Amino acid sequence: MRLLVTGSRGQLGRALERAAPLRHHEFYGLDLPELDVTDRAAVLAAVQTVLPEAIVNCAAFTAVDAAESQAETAMAANGAAVGHLAAAANEVGATLVQISTDYVFDGSGGRPYREDDPPCPISSYGRSKLAGEREAGAARAHLIVRTSWLFGERGANFVEAIRRQLDAGNRALKVVDDQHGCPTYAADLADALLRLIEVGARGMLHAANDGATTWWGFACEIVRQLGAPADVEAIRTAATDRPAKRPAFSVLDCSRLAALLGTPLPPWQDALRRYLANAPTAG
Repeated sequence: MRLLVTGSRGQLGRALERAAPLRHHEFYGLDLPELDVTDRAAVLAAVQTVLPEAIVNCAAFTAVDAAESQAETAMAANGAAVGHLAAAANEVGATLVQISTDYVFDGSGGRPYREDDPPCPISSYGRSKLAGEREAGAARAHLIVRTSWLFGERGANFVEAIRRQLDAGNRALKVVDDQHGCPTYAADLADALLRLIEVGARGMLHAANDGATTWWGFACEIVRQLGAPADVEAIRTAATDRPAKRPAFSVLDCSRLAALLGTPLPPWQDALRRYLANAPTAG
């Protein structure tokens, strides 16, 4: 299958580039500066040139806090741009795979969020990604995949943020313990996306590594697996004074994914172990 991946230099885009040939797919990647997905004419031209069977949109404005002061920019990249891709997909008969986020939920629930739970974003970033989901629905063949707490090789992510602090000699870390979610390894998500495309999955789907934790729990496991002599203190979100609100509980129910693929994604602790083995000096 011929795949066009936008945002191909990000963590997930790079993971798809590595995974595609292993599953015998042709990979075509585009990112800034050669393609600005907010430019409708450029998107239509790029898709007509590649003629993909599936478009995986990994391009996004992902700076959650910055989106509060740059709401129009975030909405253009995460919302309107998806509409351009949907139109382009319809022109060539391609499936559009839109990557979305747990941040479309407000985090007030007490159980993992299912695909049919009503979204209610509490941040500009979340609102822009929800707009993207709705734009993706204009593609006649579409798959919207919500994921969470992504980490992957050659990218800025939470694992590397913790590692940088440890490398700098910080042995007393402070990490929030009142936000719950699902860490997700880009390599595992990429493989799942390819398999979902292969089986013709459509509609809305949640995809994350198995299990849930807090950022504090995630940090503790990173420190443990690295064998670092550091203490991790649990703090409250209110103590961080971040511009954007975060959902307190955005754990995703991935049972539909497991049913489609025959198995859930591996536990996040195992995913972290493989990530650290594959990217010992990533940053």
